[in-house]
Order: sequence, then structure tokens, then C-alpha cells
Amino acid sequence: MGDSTSRYHELFFDSRVREQWVLADPTDEHGEELDPWQFFSGHPIQLTGTARISLAAPGRALDFSFTTLSIPLVHGRLVPLFENLGLQQQIQFLPVEVVGQAEPYFIANVLHIIRCIDDARCEKVEYWKPEDGAPDRAGDYRLVRGLRIDPNHVGDADIFRPRGWSSVLLVSERLKQSLEDHQVGGIRFTAV
Repeated sequence: MGDSTSRYHELFFDSRVREQWVLADPTDEHGEELDPWQFFSGHPIQLTGTARISLAAPGRALDFSFTTLSIPLVHGRLVPLFENLGLQQQIQFLPVEVVGQAEPYFIANVLHIIRCIDDARCEKVEYWKPEDGAPDRAGDYRLVRGLRIDPNHVGDADIFRPRGWSSVLLVSERLKQSLEDHQVGGIRFTAV
């Protein structure tokens, strides 16, 4: 598999955590839903006012969470971890008020989307076809199971989303190790 610098992992919610909170998707300060897809575009976002996230179900607050639509949310204590690794050009932290929490939280807006899925090595890949009823999606991934990427396409990114399958969050071995060293709760990793 090569050295540790070319290993990547999918970062996802740890469903084994018992009694964890469930977060609704972000709204603006007036309660209007924010467009959730902007958080998967790979572009910096300029929000007016402070976004709010309410609890869809109460429970234990986590360091690293995902909303119901998989928008990543991190506790403020993790922001320096990303900054110390020099990842300011790869991730944007947007302040958010989590209803009922005094602690600082941030939406983690990942700024790199990289064409890196290795179709041949994935367990199963399906594409949208024109006859599927969504002509604007034709040629996009419809299903990716057993995700594998080609690390040669990643460059020096430590956190990114794969182009065409942007709900997935991928991290380098270096970032994975740092998150594990800081005992960040709420996440798991699978090698890709």
C-alpha cells in the first residue's frame, strides 16, 4: 500500500457511541434553513449572521458530529488541531450556535473536492443514466460501495471529498493519526 503518507481513510460518524445527540441541519438566526448543499461544494462560504443548529434528538455532545444530512460539526477545541497541521487552505470553520450548548462549535466546510475514485478497485460503482429520471445527474455516481481511491490523484490534501460522491469525507493518515492522538470522540475510520 505504500508509505503512510499515501494512505487515506473515510471519516464517518461512530454509530457505536451510545446516547449521542442527533443534530438537525443548520438554519440562519431567523430559523430559515440554510442550503445544505453549499457545505458540499468545496467553496468558501460567507454566512450572514450566526448559523444555528438545534437538536433533532437530545443526547451526549460529541467532539466531531454530523447533522442529519452529514454536514460535519466540530467542537472549538479541535480547530487548533487543524490549524497546527497547516490545514487553513483545506478547511473553513464557520461558527455555529448549537441550541442549548455554551461551548463553541463550528461547521467544518471542506474546501477540496478531488477526482480520485478508483472505479475498478471499488466493490461496486453505478452511474446515473438519462433514463433514471434525473437528466442533470447523468454520468454522476449513483452508488459507490467499497470505496477505493487512487492516492496518486490526491496531491498533498489532508482532508477532502471525492468528486462525484461528495457526501463522503476523506482524510490522510497524518490527519487520522492526529485526531486519534487527541482522542476525538464521535468518529471512525475506514481505509480507502
